[in-house]
Amino acid sequence: MVAVSEPHSSNKSAAIAAAIILAATGLVFYYMPTMIMALSEISPWLSYGVAIVFVLAFFAVFWLRGRHQNRNLDRSE
Repeated sequence: MVAVSEPHSSNKSAAIAAAIILAATGLVFYYMPTMIMALSEISPWLSYGVAIVFVLAFFAVFWLRGRHQNRNLDRSE
């Protein structure tokens, strides 16, 4: 059985973190076409690589946050 001591604080913290991550990602994705066009003048493969890294980083941040939360949840039991 899992007991959560402060559900409101935990939910609020998770919502704030998600909002910050989404805002930062949105800002990066807003400027991404300009960055990719500039990089494609150097090398198309470089622009492909940067685009792939940004997309994978978006998912990696949430994956790492989920692992961190699961680790903290396991310690509280």
